[in-house]
Amino acid sequence: MAEKPTSERRTGLLNGFAAYGMWGLVPLFWPLLKPAGAIEILAHRMVWSLVGVGIVLLVMRRWAWAGALLRQPRKLGLITIAAAVITVNWGVYIWAVNSGHVVEASLGYFINPLVTIAMGVLLLKERLRPTQWMAVATGFAAVVVLTVGYGRPPWISLCLAFSFATYGLVKKKVNLGGIESLAAETAVQFVPALAYLAWLTVHGGATFTDHGPGHAALLAATGVVTALPLVCFGAAAIRVPLSTLGLLQYLAPVFQFGLGILYFHEAMPVERWAGFALVWLALALLTADALRTARRAAAALRNAVAAPGTPVGTVVAAGADAANVPCGPEDAAAGSGRPVDA
Repeated sequence: MAEKPTSERRTGLLNGFAAYGMWGLVPLFWPLLKPAGAIEILAHRMVWSLVGVGIVLLVMRRWAWAGALLRQPRKLGLITIAAAVITVNWGVYIWAVNSGHVVEASLGYFINPLVTIAMGVLLLKERLRPTQWMAVATGFAAVVVLTVGYGRPPWISLCLAFSFATYGLVKKKVNLGGIESLAAETAVQFVPALAYLAWLTVHGGATFTDHGPGHAALLAATGVVTALPLVCFGAAAIRVPLSTLGLLQYLAPVFQFGLGILYFHEAMPVERWAGFALVWLALALLTADALRTARRAAAALRNAVAAPGTPVGTVVAAGADAANVPCGPEDAAAGSGRPVDA
């Protein structure tokens, strides 16, 4: 397999940093939309995201998938489920940020890879390696410690992690690209969201037209905030290895965690630091195991290609193993790896 030119890899890395950086800094955006409530912001995000991805698809001339999707009722059903689950994820995240729970929200995306692995075992009967079992057990211990620290289960984190893991599971079965998938999901969300905004306007509760053009522009910008990182991620995904994306994914919750402490000045007592330390230990175990497995599989692929007379099926299987490095939340959004966060 030919190695990508250095310029291509550099472009991919820059796009990857841009995508995860934007997802990581998005907590700075949602408070700008006040006095709009979380549900109104969520409805605007649904409406304007469809407009945003529609423009992207128009520019890229990628519409052929839509006709094929409409002829597949099972896929349409899965898209509807995905839209419902990501609605919960988006809504909880917006509410959490605007209610002063940025650190707890960041935890959701830290533990998401662990939840995804646990769901793979429970629902798909996947087999874990010993290090993966250690990572999941450490993550469970972290949740116990954080429950003691918060005086309650970290339900915001768990809701975000489980909703996104479920979203990823559904998206794995849909098998659509990131932009196309988001367009289909926001098409499902569009009518209910628009109906809610109309109802809110009739009852005098909408803020879109009552707080000046700047506020209206910010609400409309929710579509850009949703679509632009996904475009950058798509550019990164075709230029850098999945193992690299798997490492870059942690930028988003790291940025969110940093913002929660340094910018929003949220409290971090000792027991919460202990819980987060356990989560980070679990992720370190998971990442080290994934990278080690990827290196072994890549070596097997090189040996299989080099060996004369090797059956094609063996080479394909080795290549599939080499690419099988989890990208975490991102696997959900792009069909190959992205957080539709946040």
